[in-house]
Amino acid sequence: MSPSPSSRRPQRRAASARPVSYDESLVDAELQAYLGNENSRRIRRLRRLSADERQRLTETEALIALSLGFPIDELLPVERPLLPDPVAAVPNDYIVVRNHILASWRADPRVPLPRARVLETVTASYDHLVAAAHGFLDREGHINFGVSAAFPASPPPDAPQRPAASVLVVGAGLAGLAAARQLLRFGLRVLVLEGRSRPGGRVFTSSLGEGKAAVELGGSVITGIHANPLGVLARQLGIPLHKVRNSCPLYHPDGRTVATKLDRSMELVFNTLLEHATRLRESLKEAAEGISLGEGIERLRRLYSVVKSEEERQVLDWHLANLEFSNAGCLSELSLAHWDQDDQYEMGGDHCFLAGGNSRLVQALCDGVPVLYEKTVKRIEHGEDGVSITAEGDQVFKADMALCTVPLGVLKSASIVFEPELPERKLGAIQRLGFGLLNKVAMVFPYVFWDEEIDTFGCLNKERSKRGEFFLFYSYHTVSGGAVLIALVAGEAALEFEKVDPAVALHKVLGILKGIYGPKGVTVPDPIQSSCTRWGSDPLCLGSYSHIRVGSSGADYDILAESVNDRLFFAGEATNSAYPATMHGALLSGLREASRILRASEGSVNSDQKKYALQKSLRPRNGVLEDLFMEPDLEFGRFSFVFSYITPDEQQTAGLVRITLQKHLLLLAKNQGVKGYQKVQVPAAEKVDQEALHLYAIVSQEQASQLRTACDDDKGRIAFLCKDLGVKLMGYDSTCDIGSPLISGILSARKARKRLQRPKNLKIRL
Repeated sequence: MSPSPSSRRPQRRAASARPVSYDESLVDAELQAYLGNENSRRIRRLRRLSADERQRLTETEALIALSLGFPIDELLPVERPLLPDPVAAVPNDYIVVRNHILASWRADPRVPLPRARVLETVTASYDHLVAAAHGFLDREGHINFGVSAAFPASPPPDAPQRPAASVLVVGAGLAGLAAARQLLRFGLRVLVLEGRSRPGGRVFTSSLGEGKAAVELGGSVITGIHANPLGVLARQLGIPLHKVRNSCPLYHPDGRTVATKLDRSMELVFNTLLEHATRLRESLKEAAEGISLGEGIERLRRLYSVVKSEEERQVLDWHLANLEFSNAGCLSELSLAHWDQDDQYEMGGDHCFLAGGNSRLVQALCDGVPVLYEKTVKRIEHGEDGVSITAEGDQVFKADMALCTVPLGVLKSASIVFEPELPERKLGAIQRLGFGLLNKVAMVFPYVFWDEEIDTFGCLNKERSKRGEFFLFYSYHTVSGGAVLIALVAGEAALEFEKVDPAVALHKVLGILKGIYGPKGVTVPDPIQSSCTRWGSDPLCLGSYSHIRVGSSGADYDILAESVNDRLFFAGEATNSAYPATMHGALLSGLREASRILRASEGSVNSDQKKYALQKSLRPRNGVLEDLFMEPDLEFGRFSFVFSYITPDEQQTAGLVRITLQKHLLLLAKNQGVKGYQKVQVPAAEKVDQEALHLYAIVSQEQASQLRTACDDDKGRIAFLCKDLGVKLMGYDSTCDIGSPLISGILSARKARKRLQRPKNLKIRL
């Protein structure tokens, strides 16, 4: 999505004394104080806690759960029906255990939190509660999700092999990729269809300038680092975060600095008007449903006779433009009654930039996920027999279920035909919700000429209708590897900006910068390269992010999230009523839908109902296995291995082994009843020539190492592989069907390894 809002009620405070580089692994002092860094130390401490200490611990864990969106002392609405009846009836102890698991996972999300480790930290009488809570949290994506080597986009090597449903995911944005990755871990068959030639959707980090600086043209700010799943991904990848500093000086249209007294007084007026707007809607009750936030604020401004001078009006307009930026919509469209319905869920903590750009998270989410690019979906047919999706060019894909993650703007445009048509209830929500616009002018300069101690500064505008035009500048020099400055365009100005020639827009921005810094004796150089966004004209999004328009409410987000007959599912920021218009809201919606799809797939009576479980469109192309094994990662005897690792030290990374056998030896082994050969399906094996056969299996890199040292001869190794490691050998067809996500992951990993081997010019300043 286009840049995520800084907050629902943007406030600028004095610069913080906290360090510029924010280490999310610190989490917070309380969390580290009682959990520590080592599991053994944590376990020993939990066992020797006094009653008072244990009570304080329980209270702290409840607060952590609250920050993650869980009620302190009750069940989530979705939680109750998924729990055993005795647990749901008396949930107090269960809630304590649930909160403990959440806190334990967030203490170190770089590795999975298995149930066995949780059992070590609680009394044995709670084992059944641990099983219930851990099962719920794991399946719903609240724990054990991510992008590190410990969370590959494939089932664990020891997971039971069974027929699984197939899922087509429309859109490779944060929601689609998060859902696809989770579904692959659950063991389902997944294929992602993406209309663009790149992943990420409205999260787009472009490389500009001679040094290829990372420039955020789409979603940019991680809004509130506490409990934010994007912070979890950053920790898993070891990517530094930069705290967006609070100092934001304002400048008059002629370049003069806005006086501190005027700035603070108008900020107070702005916040007071918002508070009175809240009281106004409470007094109007149902009548407030038809009034816009802009109309309400203007009525109050006139009622209290505030903002009389021209300078005061311009400063207040700047704050109103900032509010329009936060909501990607004009105040004249925002609902007075419900515009801030998600405030109660707002994530706390600092707002941060990600070093190197948010596309680093996107690329990590892509690892191991099969994605077909430039597949613009035109038609989605859904029914009891499954789904059929037609892409541009009349290419048809079929599966058991589909997840639609396209932006709300695309749904509003009706460019995708649904057959049968979506329910009236959902169509109404699509029509009522707002989908606004935010644009940018991104510039890479030869050097930083502005104040390096600030990350933002604002500019006033003389015209009210243009108050959002280049009203705010973001400096990314701390994280981008270059002197990057981005000017934002919000509100009515964002709509007009779509029609402006990029050269004209750049000239205007440079005029503003020269007006600010010229009088200070600073020369503003010409940018090395620049880029202007046109998110409203982009047919694959048609806007930036959602808001609650007059006549709508937060309930419409929930309606948009509803599935259709457990065949067609929906995700994206506009389906998340708690975190709309944010990058983390999109990602969380993907995890939510992955869980719903898993439950729906398990609700089928039997695997025969999964008629598209092995659709050819989901299988790798012919010859892909031969190509992979032309360059094995490991080879000994008759064994060749290929793995999906990025770096060789990822021992748990899944891979494929190919065993080359002489046909007469294989038949002899079967006839003699050699253990380990009896499960081999000879007719399904790949025939290389008259004398040789290829068999395959899914193994981890660690298992490959064990196999290499287990025996001196290949016959003993095969027996060890099948008997001791419990690995099932497969033929070519079964490998392509069952291992299709893994094959895609291996191909993606090889591309990533090649990219890592190339010389890098990107330098990140922190």
